[in-house]
Amino acid sequence: MKKFYLLFFFLISFYANANFVETKWEVKEYFGEAWYAKPESIIGKFQEFYKGYAKGVFYNCDYEGQSYTYTKYESLEEFLENKEFLLFSKYVGNIEILGGNIYVHRITCNGNNELNRKVFYPFITFDDLKIAYYLFEGAIYKLQYN
Repeated sequence: MKKFYLLFFFLISFYANANFVETKWEVKEYFGEAWYAKPESIIGKFQEFYKGYAKGVFYNCDYEGQSYTYTKYESLEEFLENKEFLLFSKYVGNIEILGGNIYVHRITCNGNNELNRKVFYPFITFDDLKIAYYLFEGAIYKLQYN
């Protein structure tokens, strides 16, 4: 039985997580209307995630109970059927989606008290692409990692 567990953990160590989040993302551009934010103060800035830590222009969590969950969409059509993402259909020509799965992440930080709770949603990643999108106010921000 011990050998089985070792083999299992050995095999999953090679598993590539298609909905990769934990890295340092750079904000590259935006589409839509920035209602209150000033895009010029956001473009070129970073958003970083690592285990229970996050730091960046949109969201911060300093090992205070961060958790991740996501919803997987198997096509652009399925993604756009969700009314939460109507703004994306308006800019679909500007958005790089090359097929494959779409992952909509909800990242939460419990904080050290009820006043410090935060949610980073929706953060959208794709199979085999080093780009993501974040819907903030009336704008969609494009992020990329190297």
